[in-house]
Amino acid sequence: MVEPLFLKPYFREKIWGGTKLHDEFGYQLPSDRTGECWAISGHPHGPSTVANGPYTGESVIDLWQNHRELFGNAKGDVFPLLTKILDAEADLSVQVHPDDAYAATHEHELGKTECWYIIAAEPGAKLIYGHHAQSRAELADMIHSEQWQQLFRYVPVKAGDFFYVPSGTIHALGKGIMALETQQSSDTTYRLYDYDRVDAKTGKKRQLHIQQSIDVTNVPFTTPQLSVTSQQYGDSKVTCFVKAPYFSVYEWQVKGELALTRQAAPYTLVSVLAGTGQLEVAGKTYSLEKGQHFMLPFAIKEWRLTGDLQIIASEPGQRA
Repeated sequence: MVEPLFLKPYFREKIWGGTKLHDEFGYQLPSDRTGECWAISGHPHGPSTVANGPYTGESVIDLWQNHRELFGNAKGDVFPLLTKILDAEADLSVQVHPDDAYAATHEHELGKTECWYIIAAEPGAKLIYGHHAQSRAELADMIHSEQWQQLFRYVPVKAGDFFYVPSGTIHALGKGIMALETQQSSDTTYRLYDYDRVDAKTGKKRQLHIQQSIDVTNVPFTTPQLSVTSQQYGDSKVTCFVKAPYFSVYEWQVKGELALTRQAAPYTLVSVLAGTGQLEVAGKTYSLEKGQHFMLPFAIKEWRLTGDLQIIASEPGQRA
């Protein structure tokens, strides 16, 4: 397979979702409150599907099960990564995710380490990233006594910021933030606090997972130390935000042209965040524009990008 696989996203309605996925990317959304674009997904709760070539109409789940050669015959029962775009018109619930061991025992799926690239942020926007408790007993006490302002660590954000969110990290995107999220393919979320909101569909407050949150939260919180690197190629630039056990994440800024070669990873996941241009693979050219998502399968080892493009790309890590 020496051509890219362009993918049709799956959209999920969220209580905090808005219209920016349509306004910014032109997606046709199922509702005004759509908050999540599952852009590259092999998760059964929202798989993306192939939009070109001989596999048109097949889901990423189908490809992983029946055409593992596209992924370099990578091991694992499930496609390990999930790329989302999140539109937070309101504050997201404060949550924490389990690691692989806890998730396998209690949820029968992968754990959830993730990261965010901030696409846009309104003035004054902030997110919750970590906590101030120094012991698990203090954490439990602050949670049970609802000392939310004292517990949560608030961080201001702007477009272009990057956050690595390992499993066990208390976190939440705030109002007015749009982010691209790269994560393990898991839909397990332990909701710690939700501002006492009522779901319009049920008329009830959304379920919380207090004990699970206490069980899996890393205590004390330590900010992950990232070694962000950038390399210039003429007017274009490649930035590596993180090389982690489950994924590596890059930004490709294309100004004119950028030729790239994949080294050890078996495949590459690509999301176009801004601009227009072209992708050249094996002598064939494909048009690119804002809002497209695609995979470069195993057989593609090198490619060339031209135009004016901002792209976030990811590759599986050794533990994916």
